Amino acid sequence: MVQPDPAKPVPAGPSVSIQAEPFDAAREIARITEDHAGRTGAVVTFAGLCRDEAGRLLALELEHYPGMAEAEIQRVADEAASRWPLQAVRVIHRHGRVAPGDGIVLVVTASSHRVAAFEAASFLMDYLKTRAPFWKREHLVDGTVGGWVEATQADDAAADRWGGV
Repeated sequence: MVQPDPAKPVPAGPSVSIQAEPFDAAREIARITEDHAGRTGAVVTFAGLCRDEAGRLLALELEHYPGMAEAEIQRVADEAASRWPLQAVRVIHRHGRVAPGDGIVLVVTASSHRVAAFEAASFLMDYLKTRAPFWKREHLVDGTVGGWVEATQADDAAADRWGGV
């Protein structure tokens, strides 16, 4: 088991980071479970990875407006914490160039019971996939720069089930 980093205590409320560096999902889970030892009955983790799109994608470039993106994702993480009885929420989203197989987003929710943790994680991912202030552009293996990636209708439908956020 990866030991929590004592230099980085788990914040009291939902925690959001936007960073260029890769994340360590095991470390994030360990930090949360250590802080809530004995009270946590469920930890749900979702790690979104960059796909190679059938071998045509070299990298995905993610852009955001610093400050605005963090504030908006924090607002939605706070909304999740108000809708479900959660002990912890951790959201990490990468920016910059991300290669196929590398992590783009990590959502970790912890609760006494699994249903709250699952629902909150789904809520957060549906928001991040469709409405988070990020722009994704494809860099293709043939050296060209592809288009901007948009959410699909299925993604939008999934997010709509939660009501306005």
